Amino acid sequence: MNGNIVVVGLGFGDEKGLTLGTLSELETCGKLILRTEKHPVVSWLQTRGIHYTSFDEVYEKHTQFKTVYEEIAETLLAHAATGERVVYAVPGHPMVAERTVQLLLSEGEKRGIPVDVQGGTSFLDALFASLKIDPIEGFQLLDGNDLTASRVDPRTHILIGQVYDRLVASDVKLTLMDVFPDDHPVTIATACGVPGLEKLTTLPLYELDHGDWFTDLTSVYVPPVTDEQALHRQFATLVDVIATLRSPEGCPWDRKQTHESLRRYLIEEAYEFLEAVHEEDHEAMADELGDILLQVMLHAQIASEEGTFDIYEVIERLNDKMIRRHPHVFGEAKADTAEEVKANWEQIKAQERAGEEQPSSVLGKVNQHLPALLLAYEQQKKAAKVGFDWDRVEEVVSKVHEELDELMRTETAAEREEELGDLLFALVNLARFLKVEPELALIKSCQKFARRFRYIEEQVHRHGRKWSKVTLSEMDGWWDEAKREEKGKPHTQ
Repeated sequence: MNGNIVVVGLGFGDEKGLTLGTLSELETCGKLILRTEKHPVVSWLQTRGIHYTSFDEVYEKHTQFKTVYEEIAETLLAHAATGERVVYAVPGHPMVAERTVQLLLSEGEKRGIPVDVQGGTSFLDALFASLKIDPIEGFQLLDGNDLTASRVDPRTHILIGQVYDRLVASDVKLTLMDVFPDDHPVTIATACGVPGLEKLTTLPLYELDHGDWFTDLTSVYVPPVTDEQALHRQFATLVDVIATLRSPEGCPWDRKQTHESLRRYLIEEAYEFLEAVHEEDHEAMADELGDILLQVMLHAQIASEEGTFDIYEVIERLNDKMIRRHPHVFGEAKADTAEEVKANWEQIKAQERAGEEQPSSVLGKVNQHLPALLLAYEQQKKAAKVGFDWDRVEEVVSKVHEELDELMRTETAAEREEELGDLLFALVNLARFLKVEPELALIKSCQKFARRFRYIEEQVHRHGRKWSKVTLSEMDGWWDEAKREEKGKPHTQ
């Protein structure tokens, strides 16, 4: 017959924080095991002659808290399985920041071992009193050993526990600096509520790990931001800004936009980002990605007002898709190369579309609103998948020459337009065989032309010339100078 486990809390400080129920259990229990002896009440237990053992040696055996907590839970459950009644004492309240208790509750239910969780004063009680904050205003309790910026809400009071040394404090500081200004005030709170030990130290965030003031009883308090500018890194702020722009009190231009009217801007912003990538201008890249995100947010806000979807559904669908199509990361599938990943992706896409009505044409899957070069590229890829393709690149080159010859033999404007289109289509085929994105290649050529032509303009102005007086030969010479400068070669006059 199984015994049972009684979990009691030792409170946040000395014996004055013990509840009467906990005190009774400590004084009358047969087997008492402490999670740790590192607690202010333990010396009092010793003076009272209360015998106990602890799990401190388990902490020395492992390098990960996960395995420490698992061994503690397994040991307690093993004692109870022999019919023993075990009292397990933890710091603070058993249901606040106690992973071992959660493991006991879960595993105890599975194994038919009763786990009775009794009370205890939490360190939160002392923190709220010492820091003089009211939790009804909103607060977060986070673990310093598992802190991520995405979980931090700077609009609330934030309490970070388990900040027991400078290494943890350094990690906490770096994470918080992704959310808060570097000089945002933080308070290091140690042994709150314990007479003679309590210490509160307020300093700028960037100094959080500069001192050696951390113990097992240390937490970090971060007050809410008061400067609206500090919230500008938050996604929720962006959602509110876009909603305000679209509101009756917002911007007339933003209010009148529709999905249809915004189409051109999304394309334009995407190309501006590509130019920033080509220029290796990281500041411009950040700006242009923001402009692309603006378009996404506007479309999502319009849809939200229409009741069709909102930005959170967009995010949910994207997360679902990424997790579903990356089983080698989030599941059991294997993919060690980019090619294997792509094959898995295509297979999953095919499975997802198995129940959908398929287009009557292979080319029906291609977006007809793409720019012409991209449209040609995508059409050729779809046709190639069903076997309609050249075998060798030499055949494509031959086709390019053939189309060029036909263009040169045309006599009418209509013929020239048709044959030029055929030549461009053949060149796209060549780009595909050479594994070059034709759209990007042409964009880079346009950018290169603009750079070199601007060099010619600079030379015209530098020499005080008028365009009408500049010869083509001179412009060709400057063009060649621009080419040589791009390649880092000195030029001679």
